[in-house]
Amino acid sequence: MFQSNSGAFASTDSGGDFPSRSQSSPHNESVRHLLYGSPKAIQIVIKSLHQRGYAEPNEWSRPMPTDRPGEMMCILTKTVQVE
Repeated sequence: MFQSNSGAFASTDSGGDFPSRSQSSPHNESVRHLLYGSPKAIQIVIKSLHQRGYAEPNEWSRPMPTDRPGEMMCILTKTVQVE
């Protein structure tokens, strides 16, 4: 599911960049989803995720322009429980 990226900053070994937590104490973490594309393409993806029951359309940020002509960005932040 995840692709290897030599430019990634995160490490998954025991000496990684993340604080260690006991596996027996669940906690919440925020995860951000970023959509980049034309306003129409972003609208299609947001509607698709809504139809699948993942996120309400109003949970996404308003579209924000990027430095590329015709491209917008939307952000969704979800809280997940990590055990």
